[in-house]
Amino acid sequence: MAAFPVFAQKTDQQGQGRAIVTVLPSAKNGNAGQISAQNLKVKVNGKESTVTSFDQLQESNSPVELVLLLDAGARASLGTQFNDIKTFVKEMPPNTKMAIAYMQQGRAAFSSQLSSNAADVLKGLHLSTGIPGENASPYFCLSDLAKSWPSHDRTARREVVMVTDGVDNYERRFDPEDPYVQTAIKDSVRAGLVVYSIYWQNTGRINSTRYESNAGQNLLLMVTQATGGNSYWQGLGNPVSMQPFFQDLRRRLSNQYEVSFTAPSNGKPEVKSLKVDLHVPSAKVAAPQQVLVTGAVSARGE
Repeated sequence: MAAFPVFAQKTDQQGQGRAIVTVLPSAKNGNAGQISAQNLKVKVNGKESTVTSFDQLQESNSPVELVLLLDAGARASLGTQFNDIKTFVKEMPPNTKMAIAYMQQGRAAFSSQLSSNAADVLKGLHLSTGIPGENASPYFCLSDLAKSWPSHDRTARREVVMVTDGVDNYERRFDPEDPYVQTAIKDSVRAGLVVYSIYWQNTGRINSTRYESNAGQNLLLMVTQATGGNSYWQGLGNPVSMQPFFQDLRRRLSNQYEVSFTAPSNGKPEVKSLKVDLHVPSAKVAAPQQVLVTGAVSARGE
């Protein structure tokens, strides 16, 4: 019998990734100018990737689905912000569907369904119970929302605005490796969510301390940076008005782009680190720090 050498088959596989990034002018009231794929440099897990497309998401060709996720344990004074919330909902462009959900016992409990009709959306706006610890953990609720998003339209941008103090009731100190926060991030990235947060204190003596407030804000910042969103707060207290936050949020939503790229893959969908650099002096980019790279196809067509 003749012996034949066995050679390991090389698998040079490339997966596909896509991310929603926000491009804003570097100077206040400035203009970002023309941006193209040639201005971008994308790295996945520290390795350079090839940008395959870079498209601005205009209202006419890019539907938006946005969920306002309000903490059921928020202080009743949140009602003083209802006019700002109502104005935000009413002023959203017609390509936007919105819904309101409350953080309750680890779930995202919807009080209104996705709709482009502001009146239908606002029927779900009400004062929260204000019971200390009612959310269980805001990160449980975000994970639940990511896993049970109320639509199957993957052409739509999925945006979330969390209104909460961000305190994890199961780990009150700031821990970058908090497993519930890390799970919420991974679930959000897999579902394609861009998460924003507005800091508002919850009821309860412990949550109102400087230590807890600082921990909650930093945990929220981790989530928003990982998904490409933004965190809003004014010091360690409740803001006088949310109107400036909503104004900035609308500006960001109108300056979003979708970037698609190839990246090395092991053949299975996997969450990886992402870094996007924009080489345009007149603009700056806010990009997610993590991205889902889908199953690979062999680069040799095998």
